[in-house]
Amino acid sequence: MKITYIGHSGFLVELERMALLFDYYQGEIPDVPGGKELYVFSSHSHGDHFAPEIFQLAERYSKVCYVLSDDIPEERVPKACREQTVFLKPGLTWEDGRIEVETLKSTDEGVAFLVQAEGEVIYHAGDLNYWYWEGEGDDWNQKVEKDFKRFIEPLRGKAIDAAFIPLDPRQEKDYKLGLDYFLDLTETKRIYPMHCWEEYSIIDRWLSEHPDSPYRDRIVKICRRGEEFQQEA
Repeated sequence: MKITYIGHSGFLVELERMALLFDYYQGEIPDVPGGKELYVFSSHSHGDHFAPEIFQLAERYSKVCYVLSDDIPEERVPKACREQTVFLKPGLTWEDGRIEVETLKSTDEGVAFLVQAEGEVIYHAGDLNYWYWEGEGDDWNQKVEKDFKRFIEPLRGKAIDAAFIPLDPRQEKDYKLGLDYFLDLTETKRIYPMHCWEEYSIIDRWLSEHPDSPYRDRIVKICRRGEEFQQEA
């Protein structure tokens, strides 16, 4: 499995017979080898997770399927692409015989995706995260904590091969709450931090603050856009 970090929360995952593009909004999308089917995911309508440019991929590739959160208005999808577009609500499972997609409700907008394809299990959180903000009141933060733990509970004990998880420096000292909870909740081989706003030092910060964590070797250090990772089974 080859994983390319495109930028922010955008990743391209290349499997043997298909490729999965998650939450693209800017950066260079690598070429998808000919013959592979391309699945394009957008977890919600926010501008840093969804860009109309993804629909231009249907002009470059003959096999493209768009899997979008249902908070993205249908009118934002070109008419020429609507037959190859699926809109998913939270709490659903969709499959087409080649891929299975389960959606979880987000603590912000839209959904998170749990994808099973070609024997791999891939999780993209979108904006499903433990969003604790110092500027918000206790009632708000307590509600988000409760919602986060409830919404992500279906992943308890799941064996996941690759997970894309927010590690947002804007949360200051609370940046790690969501990631730490996810690590204890699941059995994930590799974690690719995202939503870092180009501040990749936040990954080093997590590693320095967790010197004895049994999960240290699961955290992938991302340093730049376009970086490629080859993950073995």
